[in-house]
Amino acid sequence: MSSLKYIFVHGLSGWGSYDEKNQKTPYWGMKSGDLIAFLREKGYDSYSASVAPHGSAWDRACELYAQLSGTKVDYGKHHSQQNRHERFGRDFSRCPLIDQWGEDTELVLIGHSFGGATIRLFTEILLQGAKDEIAETEADDLSPFFRGGSKVRIHSIVTLASPLNGTTAYDMMEDENFDPNGVNAPMWSNFLAKILVKSLVPEKDGRDERDYASYDMHIDNAAEMNRHLTTFPDIYYFSVPCSSTKDAGNGIHRPQRKITDPFFVRRSIQIGCYSGTTKGGTVIDNSWHENDGLVNTISARAPFGEPQQKLTRKNLRPGVWNICPVYHGDHMMIHGGLTKRRDVKNYYLKMLAMIDSL
Repeated sequence: MSSLKYIFVHGLSGWGSYDEKNQKTPYWGMKSGDLIAFLREKGYDSYSASVAPHGSAWDRACELYAQLSGTKVDYGKHHSQQNRHERFGRDFSRCPLIDQWGEDTELVLIGHSFGGATIRLFTEILLQGAKDEIAETEADDLSPFFRGGSKVRIHSIVTLASPLNGTTAYDMMEDENFDPNGVNAPMWSNFLAKILVKSLVPEKDGRDERDYASYDMHIDNAAEMNRHLTTFPDIYYFSVPCSSTKDAGNGIHRPQRKITDPFFVRRSIQIGCYSGTTKGGTVIDNSWHENDGLVNTISARAPFGEPQQKLTRKNLRPGVWNICPVYHGDHMMIHGGLTKRRDVKNYYLKMLAMIDSL
């Protein structure tokens, strides 16, 4: 067994080991049992981070750094002033997530949903630094995180059902040419969809609207973020796209009820038939219709324009997005399921064994 540390980062509205909720219902494993504890028992040094449930990828990356390095959260002088919130957050110096942080640390970062953007931006800042923070902060006041050039090694990045190119779940609601209430969906799904949306909407605290996860997940905004993120040649990249729909004809996709949580049915139907063009010019056509209830399957494969290939044991290599076979299940089944229970322990055991063998 290697010395790799496996860091799991939750998605939108999620939670981790620092959250009390995790004691009763582990995010990783959900109702199927604590996945992190299981992986530790099998010899994999695994941890579950807790980052802002609705925060931007930037804020979440800063929180992840503080938890891993055992320091106080620093959102950056420039960023905090620009987005109108406090610069500093929780202090993790007495309760770091891992017991080692330094040149000998090797990390495998695993992000579900928006956790994918979080770990990609974290890696970018850790290795390349943050130009705006360097330019506008005195050297002795600058967090090591923003300096870049860290000797900590990022071995692998794994994204699970991640909107690497955004999700039309947000864009379609702002398209005046699309009527989300005009889709043919069961009446009961409307009630559950309202509960789902309520859980995904943050309580506003006066910060800039661009400093929320919902902003980052719009198609155009995700594309802008991707322009500033590097696919590093010495890091192994893996993506797991999910799908719980089937082609119902004319390119329209409808949810498969056996593998789509009731809370996702209405949104899945809407995504499965929405077409349009974003303000930035991205054409949303039939190729975007397949989805997992919240994220378009095409978006979870790999960032557009980055080197990518279908994963096989023979061609697996770093510096390219190795796209795993589509996981047949909704957005939450990939880590245990919301109300539809799915035991994923063996799935992750095989995944970590593969990474550990590299």
